[in-house]
This record gives sequence, C-alpha cells and structure tokens, in this order.
Amino acid sequence: MSVDPTRSRTMRAVKSRDTKPEMIVRRLVHALGYRYRLHRSDLPGKPDLAFGPRRKVIFVHGCFWHGHHCKRGARVPKTNTAYWVAKIDRNRTRDAESAAALTQRGWAVLAVWECEIKDREALAIRLHEFLISS
Repeated sequence: MSVDPTRSRTMRAVKSRDTKPEMIVRRLVHALGYRYRLHRSDLPGKPDLAFGPRRKVIFVHGCFWHGHHCKRGARVPKTNTAYWVAKIDRNRTRDAESAAALTQRGWAVLAVWECEIKDREALAIRLHEFLISS
C-alpha cells in the first residue's frame, strides 16, 4: 500500500489538544465562572477539562473520531475503510474504558460532542447543570 502525501499532510494537521470545539467549551465554562485544569495526565483518558474539587471531568469529542451517531460521525471513509472503522471502534472502546475508570474513582463524566457546540445556549445550560449537580 502506498502512502498518499496529501493524506499524510492532512492527518498530521489534526490536533488532539486545543481543538476548536475544545476551545469553545473552555470559553463557555470559563464564562460561567468555573475554573479547571487541562488534560490531567493522572486521570484515566486525560480529560480535556477537570474540575478537581467537584470531582467532575469533561471530554470534548470530535464526532468523526469518536464515532458519534450524528451525520458527521456516521460517515465512513471511502478509502482504507477497514482501517478507519477499526480505529474509530478502538477510540470508542477506549472512551468507554476511561469513563468507567473515572466513575469507579468517584468522578462524574460528561462527554460533549462536536455537533452539540452549534447551539451554544443549550450547551451552556447543559455544562452548568452538570457542574452544579452533586
């Protein structure tokens, strides 16, 4: 199998931290008055936002990369399909294992999907309700 240089360049440009959806969620949470730590490596899955005293974490998931059921997440690449289906399946499994490990340690977990960011008001309400719940 030959490597497509254009595809390689595109994939190298995909970030795992400080993505646009993550930055939007961070700004919303900060505007709500909450403070957090980023990508805590001492927690399973290195959550995007961690609220230590509240024992809550937020993951911001890209719909395609984490296999969401929305239109964007349901897309299947036309090339190298088997690889991508397996990769996304591994991501979903890893996400579930991380959430279970965090829950077992007493942390509440919220996953925010990329497609949910379109409605910022609804997302702000959801984030606030998650963070104030006991």
